[in-house]
Amino acid sequence: MLFLTILQISLKDVFVGENGWAFLPEVVLRSVIMYVILFLSLKATGKRGLKQLSVFELIIILGLGSAAGDPMFYKEVGLIPVFIVFLIIVILYRLTTFAVSLSPRIESILEGDPTYIIEDGVFNVDCINKTQMGEDEFLAELRIEKISQLGQVKVAILETDGNLSVFYKEDAEVGYGLPILPKQLKEILKSVNKPGHYSCKFCGFTKFVEEAGTINCNHCKRKEWIVSSNEKRIV
Repeated sequence: MLFLTILQISLKDVFVGENGWAFLPEVVLRSVIMYVILFLSLKATGKRGLKQLSVFELIIILGLGSAAGDPMFYKEVGLIPVFIVFLIIVILYRLTTFAVSLSPRIESILEGDPTYIIEDGVFNVDCINKTQMGEDEFLAELRIEKISQLGQVKVAILETDGNLSVFYKEDAEVGYGLPILPKQLKEILKSVNKPGHYSCKFCGFTKFVEEAGTINCNHCKRKEWIVSSNEKRIV
């Protein structure tokens, strides 16, 4: 009975699908359009959305995964259109990676550039806004690296794959900086009540304040401060 049922199945429906041969040129067009849409959508999510995978690797995963799943469940989806989807995505991926290898300019446009998030213990506020990642997320990454205050950081760079590279200061170079442990970050001062080192809660800019009162940050113009720390990094 099962054997007779298998014989009754049309080979055209299995390999081409219900839409027929006329649908195949549309498959090519749809594949190109979806490749572009996937790329733009993933770029729009920001670097941290990628997390160790390049945009193009994610396109391969999403595009091929979706193409492989549909013909397993839907009778109207033939195998040949799916094969064309696979072929088009792989060809586009190869062309894209080849273009990237030819020109640093193209690589910069498609994959982006490393972003300097922290320099000499101070956040680059404009760069943080462009990465679409909150400051709290960066602070969490730094705490994972056993950093307790920004005066320990020489440079922190957000790489194109979403990883954060941190370069530390030697103990002798460590100065006062914004403490980044959660409890310390809650001890916000609207005004300074005694002389000492204070750090801007928003950008980490640190300075010695001689007189009590309300002060503006020289770097970002904010008015919220936290008592600075000069604690050395514990490895």
